[in-house]
Amino acid sequence: MSRKSFVLTMALLTAAIPCFAQAARDYVSIVGSSTVYPFATVVAETFGKTSRFKTPKIESTGSGGGFKLFCGGIGVAHPDITNSSRAIKKSEIDACAANGVTDIIEVKIGYDGIVIANAKKAEQLQFSRKDLFLALAKNVPDPKGSEKLVPNPFKTWKEVNSDLPNTAIEVLGPPPTSGTRDAFVELAMEGGCKKFDWIAAKEKEDEKQYKSICHAIREDGAYVEAGENDNLIVQKLEANPNAVGIFGYSFLDQNTDKVQGLMIDGVAPSFEAIADNSYPISRPLFFYVKKAHVGMIPGIKEYLHEFVSEKAWGEEGYLSDRGLIPMPVAERTAVAQDVKTLRVNVSRH
Repeated sequence: MSRKSFVLTMALLTAAIPCFAQAARDYVSIVGSSTVYPFATVVAETFGKTSRFKTPKIESTGSGGGFKLFCGGIGVAHPDITNSSRAIKKSEIDACAANGVTDIIEVKIGYDGIVIANAKKAEQLQFSRKDLFLALAKNVPDPKGSEKLVPNPFKTWKEVNSDLPNTAIEVLGPPPTSGTRDAFVELAMEGGCKKFDWIAAKEKEDEKQYKSICHAIREDGAYVEAGENDNLIVQKLEANPNAVGIFGYSFLDQNTDKVQGLMIDGVAPSFEAIADNSYPISRPLFFYVKKAHVGMIPGIKEYLHEFVSEKAWGEEGYLSDRGLIPMPVAERTAVAQDVKTLRVNVSRH
């Protein structure tokens, strides 16, 4: 082979090598949900200590922010896994596909409750989902009784419900990019919204209008977006006994010396109440994996196996000690099998 032919052949071969080889990465890159972050972190630390692989690097970006990064493309410049406190949306699946991210594995890891909490030193309040909707919705049913919506006029909890204290409504919660925010508006806000029959009837008549009524949060300062850092919300609640905060159960579980969970519809947020589905604001947690990166980035498959091992996510596993509510045995077995076979289970249809 002539030198010219050799150079041309090598150039063609180099062009065909995936971007993985051009800029190798020797650790797993994970982004996404602040709620799943502490669970992923403890698995990553355990994995780094007990395996021959490097400890994965994890960034808390929120579920929405994680999907945006995850769906950016294939290769070392893009994360391998994204954590999420909600299921992936169709729009995100489409965005992934547009950038060549097509073989996605969804891994459900367990359950979590969304907690409404205040400082340990504050009065332990009790809310209904209807209270939360009336306190936080952008528009609410006219207090005069007509079947029309008005901009939220309520300034204090007592105006919402006469049994609640006469303190200003101040709720510290996650931003729109957070899966916790998505789940809160769907489970808590919409749950309270449905208590008004004439609004509930709109679900079949005009689902888009119905969701805009039930899911829109007021923007006049009563609801304060506190970012993706749930620990920061805990700190702010400690400093302000009149405020309440919204975050995942695991943060309550890890900070019971500082904050207390409030009863929702008569049920306190507890491990048992979330596990038996009696607590009304609970949801599943997930992470998503790029199959194209498995085998290219060292440690992905092994990290997955650590996460879905009984010693990690089982009923007596180290994740339950951190507040993760385990799935039933049959469900854990089915998900673990999907992980073992790397079954692609996210579809555009």
